[in-house]
Amino acid sequence: MNQNLTISAGETPKRLDLFLSNHTADLSRAAVQRLIEKGAVTVNGKPAKASLKIRPGDEIAWDVPKAAPLEIAGEAIPLEVLFEDEALLVLNKPAGIVVHPAPGHWSGTLVNALLHHLQRPGAEWPNLSGIGGRERPGLVHRLDKGTSGVMVIAKTDAAHQGLSKQFKDHSIHRVYQALVLGSIKGKTGRVDLAIGRDTKDRKKISVRTTSPRQAVTEFVVVERFGKAATLVEVRPQTGRTHQIRVHLASLGHPLLGDDAYGGRKVCLVNEGSIDRPMLHACTLGFKHPTTGSHLEYSVPPPQDMENVLQTLRML
Repeated sequence: MNQNLTISAGETPKRLDLFLSNHTADLSRAAVQRLIEKGAVTVNGKPAKASLKIRPGDEIAWDVPKAAPLEIAGEAIPLEVLFEDEALLVLNKPAGIVVHPAPGHWSGTLVNALLHHLQRPGAEWPNLSGIGGRERPGLVHRLDKGTSGVMVIAKTDAAHQGLSKQFKDHSIHRVYQALVLGSIKGKTGRVDLAIGRDTKDRKKISVRTTSPRQAVTEFVVVERFGKAATLVEVRPQTGRTHQIRVHLASLGHPLLGDDAYGGRKVCLVNEGSIDRPMLHACTLGFKHPTTGSHLEYSVPPPQDMENVLQTLRML
């Protein structure tokens, strides 16, 4: 898989292997060094050494051979199906489940559950769109492992294309509920902040990036819990990775339970621990890609989030 980037102005000179490992989510520094040794990394069109100091304006290109994944099998993992027909499936994803197979998570994912659901004996509609590839069949969008809520799955290529266009055009109606640290000022807010892969930590998204992409998040305050926390209704206008988490943290109000962007202080409430980011995709509305009818589904927050809400109300 060929990839490339141009070093932005202001980037401090650093070793090629260190820079590239910090800018790729799936490559360690050792993996980058192996690619460099094989001549699979170039700087300004020429093979480069790992120790080469990159500078603003340099063009880096690299080619990562696509690893053959393990055979992905269906698994009898329960699914809460909200709607299903021959074109698509809408479900309520529980928190704690990874959406698709990847290194470290070849089993126990939502895709494994979907394959079992659609291939079970007597399944009425056994199809699943292949546009997403072998590891991501039917996936038009994703929710983080720790995020719960409504997802739509494409069962045909035509449905996948139709739904993908709606996501690209931002015509999908999406509403999240988020519990954040502290008391947010005002009743409404809007964050317009470009984000991308963090230059220091390749597992994080931030404004400190060489590949910024526009991201806009709007929110309304629903309930306040003194100075401890605020419940907000979030309507993302774009769909970037970790967008809601990063944008709310940028305001000084990270999600409760989100230690990646808020540290350990956000994982405790009244001496009780919070094991995941308190983010729930409560509503998803879209146009059916085949019939053209409007579909919209809403689900309440799961019990763990309700428990935190009840604890906060008693403070």
